[in-house]
Formats: sequence, structure tokens, C-alpha cells
Amino acid sequence: MTTLPAADLQLPLFVYAQRESLTGKSAWRSLQEHYRDRARHFQLARLFAADDKRGESLTAEAVGIYLDYSKNLVTSETMALLMQLARQCGLPDRIEAMFRGDRINLTENRSVLHTALRKPASERLVVDGQDVVAEVQQVLRRMEGFARQVRSGQWLGHTGLPIRHVVNIGIGGSDLGPMMAYEALRPYSHDDLTLHFVSDVDGAAMLDTVRGLPAEQTLFIVCSKTFTTLETITNATAARAWLVQQLGAEEAVARHFVGVTTNIEEAQRFGIDADNMFGFWDWVGGRYSMTSAIGLSTMVAIGPEHFRAMLEGFHAMDEHFRSAPLESNLPVILGMLTVWYTNFFGAASQAVLPYSQHLKRLPAYLQQLTMESNGKHITVNGEPVDYQTSPVYWGDNGINGQHSFYQMLHQGTQLVPCDFIGLCQPQQALGQQHELLMANMFAQSEALAFGKDADQVRQEGTPEALVPHRVFEGNRPSNSMLLQQLTPYSLGTLVALYEHSVFTQGVVWNIDSFDQWGVELGKQLAKRTARELIDHQQPLHHDSSTNALIRRYRACSTATQSAARRQQAA
Repeated sequence: MTTLPAADLQLPLFVYAQRESLTGKSAWRSLQEHYRDRARHFQLARLFAADDKRGESLTAEAVGIYLDYSKNLVTSETMALLMQLARQCGLPDRIEAMFRGDRINLTENRSVLHTALRKPASERLVVDGQDVVAEVQQVLRRMEGFARQVRSGQWLGHTGLPIRHVVNIGIGGSDLGPMMAYEALRPYSHDDLTLHFVSDVDGAAMLDTVRGLPAEQTLFIVCSKTFTTLETITNATAARAWLVQQLGAEEAVARHFVGVTTNIEEAQRFGIDADNMFGFWDWVGGRYSMTSAIGLSTMVAIGPEHFRAMLEGFHAMDEHFRSAPLESNLPVILGMLTVWYTNFFGAASQAVLPYSQHLKRLPAYLQQLTMESNGKHITVNGEPVDYQTSPVYWGDNGINGQHSFYQMLHQGTQLVPCDFIGLCQPQQALGQQHELLMANMFAQSEALAFGKDADQVRQEGTPEALVPHRVFEGNRPSNSMLLQQLTPYSLGTLVALYEHSVFTQGVVWNIDSFDQWGVELGKQLAKRTARELIDHQQPLHHDSSTNALIRRYRACSTATQSAARRQQAA
């Protein structure tokens, strides 16, 4: 990444409006007073008892997602104050600036236009003299042509056989997004195609993936904007060597590798035909890229029509976020609730609990989306924050989690707000198993909210010595989201919901949600350290701990190599 000196940054007007510290805003001070005097004493059982319509009034619905946020430690007064804070932070103006194409990624002086990736072809968005939508549609049409060739069997490998396996090689957003989408939409995928994903530079990841694959029917999609990402290119090089060894011909690379990249020269040197490259733009951040050419493997799996339906879902949520009043705006509600728990209740993490096997990769996807976006301690003005920013996002599909970490959610000492996500209709029905699945989701949110007191435990005949162990304090907050069914369209609405929730949080915290400088230092140090692990004669200039670890590794590596040579000699 490149950045401009601070003196060269042209800060838009909304940034200057944020010169006042977040903690100095009147709405923030009102929320502090509200928390101190009332909210920290809220009991969900009492709130529901006092308002028999609470479960219906603290809800919102849009583009196929029903959000029940009534089991949160809030009242209508709380929500009004949170929306007042959002307005004082300039959220409506920031939303419009993003959709307009302003350079709101300040440290890289870039527009943030992932929403343009899913605009209909009939719309226009001119940024810096270029119709961004027209450019996006051109790439989409090329992707569609390629996907149809592979899916129909017209794309033939080096030996004349059709493709049956597609291996996506990427890392971060180039891996997590396509993998999550493929798992979510498996029922829509082509029966004769199987997708595989490689991101980890651990050699076992590549070896385990290609083991047993027929090279003559395997296609690799290399996703790297610069075609220099160390982990991705290392894996791509290993895949290339495997393919050439299996097929015995260097020219086979052209029929078995395609590139999602902007570095045409480097990809051509690798052996990829220029006609088999699909580009994207610097205004597409990795964690926001699954609707760009990075989604090529997804399109190959589910087909262009379903991919377009997914884009329509993204766009529907985009338009809702852009136009709906803050009070009924799903991403804003979710985002401001995260601010509420992070900054006033001191919640350090948030759990995402989809009750769907096909959404099992969603928590991992959201980890990058949220924590890489908002894990910042410097404001857009270059000043240290004096408040907490992104919580840790984590989770698993709900039923598995119930037998893993729900114990802590119910009886642990930390407050962990939870997002429950369920489907009214399963993708694949099997007897009454979906009813059992959803019964668990509803029961868990109820148990977290209301718990079980000592008197209830005693009435069950529990010995007095065990009563404290079986008490559930309750009062643990959660959101419940219901989708009609998991389809390409609804997946798009769900992912866009979280994208814009993250943006909302970043605006309030006055941070740049679209850079990721925190990942750079480790990468830089790793390059130097890799040379030292390969060449044991390299001098070491690290701290004493790192030097000792490298020496230990060198000694173990040397001993292993010596043992291997002795075994070969024998």
C-alpha cells in the first residue's frame, strides 16, 4: 500500500466536523449519564414485564431480513440517544460520501466503491471521469463467459478433458469471501464441479488439496491483485510445479491457470494467458471484494444467474442503508448496538451464531470484515482514540457452539452480546430436523435473556448445595435475525448488512475502516526472517527471544536434514 504525507491529504468537510472528540459530543455525554443512572441496572425480565409489546416494537425489517433486537439492554430512550450520537458523528453525510465515490479511505487517498460492484447495469456512477459501473459490468460479462465455458464443459484442459475441480488460491478476502459463499450456496453449485480453497502457506495445505485430484481436470484460480502476495504466489508456484510434473508439459499452465489480478506482466511470466485474467480496482478492499472478480470461483460454482441474484441482494441492502431513516435502518441499528456494548458496557467480544450448517464459515468471514476494518487506535485525524474500538468477533454454527462455548455465554463472567441468525425455511429439508434446529436458536436467546433464578432451581428438586451451580443469571443481550431461506439473494443482503454495520461503527469511532496498515509490519519482518531460516549463515539482529527461536529452529532443521541424509545413505 502507498499513502500520501499527512500534509497532502485533502480532508473532506465531514472529517473536519469530527474534529471534536467523540467523548466530547453531547450525545456521548448523555449516553454516559443514561448508562450510569439507568441502563447499567436494566433487567431484561423487568423490561419485558413492563411492556408486553416490547418483542414487537423493538424490531425492524427490510429486504427479507427480520431483526428482533428486543433482547438487548436498551429502551426506546437508549436507541434515541444512540441515533443522536450517529447523527452528531455525521453518519448520514458519511454514507452519502461513500456512495458518491468521495475518497473516504483517507490514508490511501482512495474512494471506497464496493457498492458499485453490485449496481445494476442500467445505473451510472462517474468517479474521476470514469463510469465505474460500466467498467464493473464489462468485467462481469467476461467472468460470465468464462464461467459458462467451464460449467458447460467447453473449457478443456491440456489433455482435452473438461474441468471437474477448481482450486481457489488466495488469502484474506481473496479466500474467506469465496469460501464462505461456496459453503453457503452449495445447494446451488454445479453437480460436476467441486471447489477447493488454499490460503495457508503451510505446505500441508497445498499437498492435502491436490492429493488425489486429477491434474488433467483441475483448474487453479490465482487471486492476487499485485500478483506478488507472498503466501498466494508461493502456493501458486507450488501448484504450477505439481501440474507440470503431473502433465509433463510447461504449456499446460495456460489451460489450467487463470488469474484475478491487475499485474498482467507478472501473471504472463507465470504462464497465464492474458485472455484468462480478470482485473479489479484499487477502490476494492480485500475484505469487500467477494462481489468483484475475486468471486470468480463462486460464479463458476453457482452460475452467472445465481451470482447476479447475489449481487441484487447486496444492492438491495445497499439501497436500504443509503435511504432508510436511521431509526429503522438495519445496519445502523446493529452498528450502534455494538458501539453501545463496546463503549459503555465494556464488552470485549461479540459472538455470531448462525443456525445453519451452510453458514458455518460466516463467523470467520466476519472476523476479517470487522476486526481488520475497525481494529484501529488512531482517528482519521491522526490522533489516538480515548475509547475502545472493534470488539473481537467469533462464533460457530449454533448447534455445535451449544456443545462447545455456550457454557461461558450463559454462566461466564464476561458479557458477550450475541447475533443469532436463523432460516424460516431450510435449503434442504430432512424430516423435522429444521424445526429442532430453530427451536434451539429461539430457546438459547430466551435462556440468555431470562435465565433461571434460585427459586426456580429449588422447585425442580435440586439439592441446596447444587442450587448456585444451576442458576442462570440471564440478562445476556442478543439480536435474532430471521431470513426466509438461504439463497444467493439473501446471502447478499446478509453480508451487506454486516458490511454497513462495520462502516457505521467506524464512522462513530472516527477511524478509517478501509485501510489495514496493521498487517504490514509482520509481513515485512517475515521476509527477512525467511532468508535467515533458509540461509543459516545469515547474521541475526533481532531481540534475544526471536534470535533464540531462530537458532533453535536452525538446529532442529540441521539435525532433521542430517538424519534424512544418513537414512538415504543407508
